[in-house]
Amino acid sequence: MTEAVRRAWPRPARLDAALILERIAEITGVRLVLEGPAPGGEAGAAYVRWPDGRRSVLTEGRSRSGPLADRARRAGVPTARHELAAHVDGRRVIVQQRLPGRPPRTTGLPLVRQMIALNDRLAGLLADEPAPQPAELHLTTDGPGFCLHQPLAGHSPRTAALLTRIHDIGAAGTVMAGDDLVHHDFHPGNVLVDDHGRITGLIDWDGATRGDRLFDLVTLRFVLTGSHPALLGPIDERLTTMPAHRYNAYWAHMSLRMVDWSIRHHDTATVDHWLTVAESGLR
Repeated sequence: MTEAVRRAWPRPARLDAALILERIAEITGVRLVLEGPAPGGEAGAAYVRWPDGRRSVLTEGRSRSGPLADRARRAGVPTARHELAAHVDGRRVIVQQRLPGRPPRTTGLPLVRQMIALNDRLAGLLADEPAPQPAELHLTTDGPGFCLHQPLAGHSPRTAALLTRIHDIGAAGTVMAGDDLVHHDFHPGNVLVDDHGRITGLIDWDGATRGDRLFDLVTLRFVLTGSHPALLGPIDERLTTMPAHRYNAYWAHMSLRMVDWSIRHHDTATVDHWLTVAESGLR
């Protein structure tokens, strides 16, 4: 990341958990105890404890994602309950149930198959809800703080060429339709497992939306292409009958999302990594 990029697109500040807990106490009267930082996430998270001893997780997030996680939990997906939501000094924060388990130390076929099984449980979960405007994939216009186009246009001829391809794909449509529940950040870094490798939690529902659950499998494929390409077989079996235009739209979204974020917030090696993944997967 160059100094010019840093100035143009400053990295969002990480969560100051101690300060936020003080403000939550002022606003709600609830005084939570900070236990320490929680792993993962671009904005940061922290473990906290309630006065009655319950242990929870403080994160930045949208309160509206709570009911969607509740839907998933009723369908058999292990998700965390939202226990408190507050708007603190311009940031939306959530205190949610701390699920058992830990991030997986390794990623293998058993974990991938479990994730596919969880994805199956999201089918049609929002069919009884009034259909809102379809979820935007941001293939031709900027997203809200992510999926920005100008970083790709200006970074290098290679990223500019990828952006042209994304725009070409977006010309055929830029939304994701469907009545499934979509997690929207579905990869091994957002699952917890027990000591036997069984999934005990699917976390980080902040981007959850209505749409096509196969989007989550394309997301999983995108991430694993860059880290564990030998594990793609079970995912590709599920995606083999997916129309190419729909697959390409989802892959183009992930390409834009990951390459843009890397240009603005990571180093050249990370940009090159996700750029190579992006170029490899379009049909």
